[in-house]
Amino acid sequence: MSNRCVVVFGGSGFLGSHVADALTDAGYAVRLFDQTPSAHQRAGQEMIVGDIMDRDAVSAAVAGTCAVYNFAAIADLEVATQKPVRAAEVNFLGNVFVLEAARQAAVKRFVFASSAYVFSRAASFYRASKQAAERYIEAYQEQYGLDYTILRYGSLYGRRADEHNGMYRMLRQAMSQRRIRYAGESDAVREYIHVTDAARLSVEILADRYANRHIMLTGHERLRVADVMLMIAEIMPWPVEIEFAAPEQLGHYAITPYAHEPRVGHKLIANDFVDLGQGLLDCIREIEHQLQADEPDCPADP
Repeated sequence: MSNRCVVVFGGSGFLGSHVADALTDAGYAVRLFDQTPSAHQRAGQEMIVGDIMDRDAVSAAVAGTCAVYNFAAIADLEVATQKPVRAAEVNFLGNVFVLEAARQAAVKRFVFASSAYVFSRAASFYRASKQAAERYIEAYQEQYGLDYTILRYGSLYGRRADEHNGMYRMLRQAMSQRRIRYAGESDAVREYIHVTDAARLSVEILADRYANRHIMLTGHERLRVADVMLMIAEIMPWPVEIEFAAPEQLGHYAITPYAHEPRVGHKLIANDFVDLGQGLLDCIREIEHQLQADEPDCPADP
């Protein structure tokens, strides 16, 4: 791509900020667009604070770019279930606004963060919003020739995560409460991928051979959630209680998401990747700093 300017919608978030860093490392001029300023903005990255539902702001952010990444979404299944209209607005209609801006700006590639849940009957409104967004992206390519790459991510973990991230919740509980409570089946299986590996692959897919394809970005680490909990417990310097609760009615899958079948996705895995154990230790170091910052200052001696 001769024009090397890329805009990342949702660029202040967990995945978006890491992808923005990977784009900067690859030599792209990076523009971030989000509702809040990024705490991870790097030198040379441009920050635009705006709402994806503001069509004028979206069009201005897309102008002059060669590629558009849309990571802006309501990704929490519970929030999407409780607020189906808002999930449809942001996850579907907001994506249409970005699509239209990309078409008008003659962008070379539209990259969309979808989910493995598009294959499923689970996840209710979140899944439906992502399925609808994918179909609209495909229709834009058929009608207008706007090339795309749809990325369906496995279970991400790593630095900059928050309470919406499953691995973060387990680590934080183990460190602050000395127990891990998982609302779900003990034999549930997830494919874990470190967010920096996912970010690097999210840049590699700008190559021509990934145009108009659906790519699964997952890791080598396919593990039962119960085994991950045991791994975390063994890492901790104190005993950690492990507890399984009745599954929450949010539609999480146990072993595989595959039920509904949209366009077939091809799996892309990094050959050079972050080992899960090392990745967990790095997350623990970050959470240690967070917990220390949360502790109230000790009162001065009288």
